[in-house]
Amino acid sequence: MIMVLASVRSIHHANAWVLTVSNALVGVWALAAHFAPRLRHRSIWVGVIIAESVIVVQTILGVIIQNSENLDPDRHQLYGFSAFISIGLIYAYRNDMKDRVHLLYGLGSIWIMGLGLRAIYLAA
Repeated sequence: MIMVLASVRSIHHANAWVLTVSNALVGVWALAAHFAPRLRHRSIWVGVIIAESVIVVQTILGVIIQNSENLDPDRHQLYGFSAFISIGLIYAYRNDMKDRVHLLYGLGSIWIMGLGLRAIYLAA
């Protein structure tokens, strides 16, 4: 059981960087697409889905670690769950900002990137 938990912890650590980098890349791409319509492709939404899926996986791994080790909640978990909740908030505003949806997802992804960096910093 300890070996499994150690591998879950190492995957959680590595996936934190995947979360941060993928959201940074998608965020920059979406912001650029807001200002340069020629960058607007359907493939940007594939990138958004992948980046947001990484957040879901990261949250599940964090919950597994939290439950297995019975850790005291701290700011690391706050930033992790804030990233997870941000997905829903961004999605909720997509219809209200239909004419600026790339701006919404660009800024939202950069926000999530920042939450990821902060969570990584607090975990160290």
